[in-house]
Amino acid sequence: MKIMAIDYGDAHTGIAISDNTMTLTGFTTVIDARREDVVLERILALAAEHGVDELVLGYPKNMDGTLGPRAEKCAAFGERLKAASSLPLTLWDERRTTVEAHAILFGNGKNGKQRKKVVDAVAASLMLEGYMTRKRREAQ
Repeated sequence: MKIMAIDYGDAHTGIAISDNTMTLTGFTTVIDARREDVVLERILALAAEHGVDELVLGYPKNMDGTLGPRAEKCAAFGERLKAASSLPLTLWDERRTTVEAHAILFGNGKNGKQRKKVVDAVAASLMLEGYMTRKRREAQ
């Protein structure tokens, strides 16, 4: 079973897909597109290409746990994605994943320009890692 994590953004959408054992991130990429329909099409193509069975969409809550316009936009996109794919979809609290992704990349010597190219994929990987950890704990 493979899981795809999606860090949906206005111009860049990070994608991370697990391996078959749901223990590692096996594939990452960034979709560089502003149009929602283009992003949706590319996500569906990647899901089919990699045999994805489940989707996890970043749900950017505010730090105090409230929902802002960004979370509402992601939830609406999630509904559209769920309808188009017929795959199960989970909204995943993604607070601080982008901040953590920048810190990881900075710690590995990536400059600002280098970080910008991959930060969304790293953020998606962090979301995927957290989600897979929760699934493993629930299975025990």
